[in-house]
Amino acid sequence: MARKTLARGSLLALLIASIAACAAANTAPPPAAATAKGCLASGDGYLRARVRGALDLDVNWRNDEMECTGGSRPDGSGLRVSIAGPAQSDGRRLRFVFGIEGTAEGAAAGQRPTNLTVIFEGERRLFATQGDDKCTVDTLTQQRTGPLGGPKRSWRIEAHGFCVGPAATLTGDARLLVTRFDFAGRIDLTDETPGK
Repeated sequence: MARKTLARGSLLALLIASIAACAAANTAPPPAAATAKGCLASGDGYLRARVRGALDLDVNWRNDEMECTGGSRPDGSGLRVSIAGPAQSDGRRLRFVFGIEGTAEGAAAGQRPTNLTVIFEGERRLFATQGDDKCTVDTLTQQRTGPLGGPKRSWRIEAHGFCVGPAATLTGDARLLVTRFDFAGRIDLTDETPGK
């Protein structure tokens, strides 16, 4: 039992450190393609999601009320897209993070296993599928945006999918099931080697 508790504690510490790193990365100046207000300079970003379980939510965000970031997954196994909704006056904000397995830059894809994390920022609540086996991206398309040359590249990424298993808190005492999700967001990639 002590070993299981230690493993959960280590996982919690790792997730908190990852969230802090993402938050720090989000304070950097946005790339040129994202200087317009909202998620996509083209104005057509969105996220729609049906969430049931510990909370029942029908999310329908439009471009101007969203913040989008993303890039390669840390292990290089696919793409990660982070979409946050409107910030509340008390600092609370809902964020969805999609880790899409086996997806290459610029490529269309279908039936891709997807890891989903739902973060309630300002409330210290986090729900995660903790694996790629509970959610699937049915269809995914990518369209290049911004300058075509140079080491930095931005892509409009549109995906439609669903989950068959819930995202749970790390203690497992609460669950959320995202029965359907659809989004158009952004990823930004560079040719720089990670860690340099």
